[in-house]
Amino acid sequence: MAITARSTVRNVAAQVSQALSDAGITAVLTGGSAVSIHAANRYRSYDLDFVTAASRRDLTAVMATLGFVPGSGRHFTHPATRLVVEFVAWPVTVGDEVVRTWSRLPTPAGTLQILTPLQCVQDRLAAFYHWRDTQGLEQALLVAQAHRIPMAKLESWSQAEGHAADFAEFRRRLRRSRRVSAPATTGRPRPSSPRRPR
Repeated sequence: MAITARSTVRNVAAQVSQALSDAGITAVLTGGSAVSIHAANRYRSYDLDFVTAASRRDLTAVMATLGFVPGSGRHFTHPATRLVVEFVAWPVTVGDEVVRTWSRLPTPAGTLQILTPLQCVQDRLAAFYHWRDTQGLEQALLVAQAHRIPMAKLESWSQAEGHAADFAEFRRRLRRSRRVSAPATTGRPRPSSPRRPR
């Protein structure tokens, strides 16, 4: 499956993930592109951030099979797409917590190794908690609106990160967004059933 200008984030990420996996390289998609996939493209990212322990030489060899060329640092570009792939140093973390398991999402383009929705929310909230990145908060809300996130686990993690108050803000925002998105009722009385003639 060739990468073209019309290839989606999901499609390109899956092709990269599958090619790396076939070469024995583990790489996990994180960051804004994971948000794009888990939030059904309500957020758009052109950067695909994979966490891996592989060397630049090994990555370059695999990425070349897909048509990617190395740029500065650990960035790779492709002549047919605006999407840029960056490889971030291992391990996978969400805040101070090391991630040891993640999702394997089957797609027509291959199996995509990616953070779970909960881990994606944690990853984006970590940016809000530690760097005051308000975009991270907005991204976390988008993923949480699209999935059933175990809030007890998220609250416990937030407390361990030292940001219980910020978690409370996130939960308030999430509840407010769900009220706003709920279908409105007209308040009109239901029509009565016609009476039977006596």
